[in-house]
Amino acid sequence: MFTEKADHLKKLPEIAKKLMAQFPEERVFAFYGKMGAGKTTFIQSVCKTLESGDTVTSPTFALINEYNSHNAGSIFHFDFYRIKNLEEVFDLGYEDYLYSGCYCLIEWPELVESLLPENIVRVTIEVDNDGTRTISAKKA
Repeated sequence: MFTEKADHLKKLPEIAKKLMAQFPEERVFAFYGKMGAGKTTFIQSVCKTLESGDTVTSPTFALINEYNSHNAGSIFHFDFYRIKNLEEVFDLGYEDYLYSGCYCLIEWPELVESLLPENIVRVTIEVDNDGTRTISAKKA
């Protein structure tokens, strides 16, 4: 089990590096957390850890963004917050992405839980009472 505390945004790159080192063979990461918990912000740090120089933004309306990494190839960033039904995910061709061997970083995975592959890394970001974040991860 992976658990780290973030009391400042400056700690996120360090935590992202530790997360990726903890799960070096995994490619599908599902990010759980309430609205405003910092999922997209943490994914920005994960993409920097993977050496992507692209601007990382939430794909809330597009549902998926693709970033390029010199050492990791394509990185796919999903945001399923606005999907209305699973048909939309099928129309995306989600299997082509999730089983591509490329990194897939998924926000709001609980909305597509039944479609996710086994053995993904579940990353949970909790907002603590003092405003810090607890980031934990485990392989499903």
